[in-house]
Amino acid sequence: MGKIIQITSGRGPLECQWVVAKVLKVFLEEAKQNKIDYEIIHRENGDENLTLKSVTLLLKGKDVNEFLKSWLGSILWIGKSTFRKLHKRSNWFIGIFEQKGLEKIEFNEKDIQFQTARSQGSGGQNVNKVETAVRATYLKTRQSVFVQDSRSQLENKKLSVIRLKEKVMEFHIQQLEKQMQETWNNHLNVQRGNPVRTFSGTDFKKNHQEKSFKERYQLKNELKKYRNDLN
Repeated sequence: MGKIIQITSGRGPLECQWVVAKVLKVFLEEAKQNKIDYEIIHRENGDENLTLKSVTLLLKGKDVNEFLKSWLGSILWIGKSTFRKLHKRSNWFIGIFEQKGLEKIEFNEKDIQFQTARSQGSGGQNVNKVETAVRATYLKTRQSVFVQDSRSQLENKKLSVIRLKEKVMEFHIQQLEKQMQETWNNHLNVQRGNPVRTFSGTDFKKNHQEKSFKERYQLKNELKKYRNDLN
């Protein structure tokens, strides 16, 4: 069973859409390195060339869970906007979320179980005494229909297949709508702060980490000591 992953800019501006495209490239490169198979199942282009509002991927591989540990959550890019030169903001967040897997439903007549029964209600002697009615059940979803429109069992069977397919497809559409709602919620839930990964610069340098005041102070003293040693 694969993992469905969404990389999204949420409601972020054009800069965040640019970050999504850049992160996708790094993400896929690392997936290849870790022997993770991937398939892009949906993408929403951004407002400018080479930008993406969101992309949804299907990942498969033995180590996919371990691979995702360092990716799921907020992603931070530190850099000046290439679209708005005078913009003061330098921290841009996007999100990477796991979506609940949606099993693709492919309607196959081989998965239908048929049962015959006597038709109910008025219709004459033949209708009531001969098993012309048909109940069709789709084994994968356990949905069923009961058809007794015709005095012919064969005709009722044909009708049951048509109606059952419509019912199964309706269920499939409802599942898709549910996933679309979840996708939209992910767009709204991009969290700021505590990024799982940080990148910086227009060259998208990997794993840039902000140094704390204590680390910067320690580094400054080490450099000072190094210069004194040279003297």
